[in-house]
Amino acid sequence: MAERDPLATNSDAACGFRTRLSEARPVILDGALGTLLESRGIACTLPLWSAHALLEAPDVIEAIHSEYQAAGCEILTANTFRTQRRALSRGGIGDRAFELTALAVELAKRASAHAPRRCWVAGSAPPLEDCYRPDRVPGDSELAAEHDDHARNLARAGVDLILAETQIKVREARAAAAAAHRTGLPFGVSFVCGADSRLLSGESLEEALAAISEYEPSFVAVNCLPPRDASASLEALLAACDRLALDWPLGVYPNLGNPGPGGFRHASSPTELAEASSQWVRRGARIVGGCCGTNPEFTRALVARIREDFA
Repeated sequence: MAERDPLATNSDAACGFRTRLSEARPVILDGALGTLLESRGIACTLPLWSAHALLEAPDVIEAIHSEYQAAGCEILTANTFRTQRRALSRGGIGDRAFELTALAVELAKRASAHAPRRCWVAGSAPPLEDCYRPDRVPGDSELAAEHDDHARNLARAGVDLILAETQIKVREARAAAAAAHRTGLPFGVSFVCGADSRLLSGESLEEALAAISEYEPSFVAVNCLPPRDASASLEALLAACDRLALDWPLGVYPNLGNPGPGGFRHASSPTELAEASSQWVRRGARIVGGCCGTNPEFTRALVARIREDFA
């Protein structure tokens, strides 16, 4: 019998996810992992950030995934935000990139296996450098090679889809989208915008969508921006899709503002974020969830509100 291609698309999962995305009721994404690990006493210092927990507390990661699926989410995001070779090399363990990526995916898959509903596992594919420093984005050849390496690792590890998230510059978003596209898996691309609804690089969402359009993502979104800015960014996404004649599902998963000694500035309660998400769904969002600062309580409130809206 021929050996199965490790990069071959999991057709059942891919078709199932795409079908679910086409339904009227929005798909619920999970919430934060890194900031939640920190709140539970797991140090997430640079350069490894949340990858520290893969080495020191994998049981805590699995427990968090289990809490999110119990809260009702339909997508669990594996802890692969910093399992790229570049980040791990700075911690002296670059040769463990696939090993730790596979562990992160396995922890999420274990949790998803106990869900009473279909729960997909997404592999996080973030910027290679600092998520808030567009000036540090590497050159095109590095972007292509390293995003391709990470996407292949995610596919080999068995993710159901890839989430090229927290993208801040058009060049890198394009490289991440191209790499995800080559795996044959469903994938989404999500951007970080400022209060002006432009990428942190200053580039417009329309430029970003045009740059990735040939790779036909399964959805596009904005993430890791405060809820007060998310509405305007969703409107900018809607307008960009209209001008470019793109009929892509859209998503929003905000953070709770800027972290500080006293917690998050502009923080929202679970009920407030659920209400905001309900409004985004009414405007056309197809995927909603949470980013930094959120936790399973936010997911639970969001699920309850969406059930109420679609009863």
